Amino acid sequence: MHKRMGEAVARVARKVNDTVENKKDSLDLANCKLMTFPVGVYKAMRSVTEGIHRISLANNELKSITSRFVTTFSQLTELNLAGNYLHRLPEEITSLLHLRAIDLSRNRFRRFPEPLATVPALETIDLEENEIAEVPTDKLASMALLRSLNLRANPVGPEVRLLVRPLVPFDLLLSPEEPIPKA
Repeated sequence: MHKRMGEAVARVARKVNDTVENKKDSLDLANCKLMTFPVGVYKAMRSVTEGIHRISLANNELKSITSRFVTTFSQLTELNLAGNYLHRLPEEITSLLHLRAIDLSRNRFRRFPEPLATVPALETIDLEENEIAEVPTDKLASMALLRSLNLRANPVGPEVRLLVRPLVPFDLLLSPEEPIPKA
C-alpha cells in the first residue's frame, strides 16, 4: 500500500513540475487518487498560478474544494471535477470571473450548486449523474451567457421539464421521462 501511495505522490509531483517548468496553462491531476488538493501544490505552483486556465481533478476521491483552491487559481476558464464525492462548492466559486465551463458530473450533489448561478462567464455546466431534484429555475434564467446545462441522470422534478425556450436561453439536457407504471 505504501508503495502505491508513493507512486501516486510521485505522479502528482511529476505533473505539477511539468506544468511549472513548461509554463503550461493547464494542470491535469485526473485519476491521481487525491482525497484533498495537495497543499504542497500551492507552493510549487505559486509562480504560475495566474497562467493556469484549465484544471482537471476528475476521477479522484475529493469530498470538497476549498476556498483557497478557488482564490489561488483565479484565472480558470475550465474546471473538471467529474467523478468525485463532492456535494457542495465554496461560495468563493463566484470569484472565478473567467470560468466558462465546469464539469461536476458523477458527484454527490443533492441540490444545484447555487453559487454557480452568479459566475458571470459560465457557459456550460455539467451535473450529469448526481442526485439533484430541485433546480433554481429563476436564477438559471438570469444567467446571461449560459449555453448548456446537463442534468441527465438526476431525479429532477416535473417543473424543470417545463423549462423550454424561450423561457431559458440555453440547452437543457435531461434524461427521458420514465413512463408511469400502470396499476
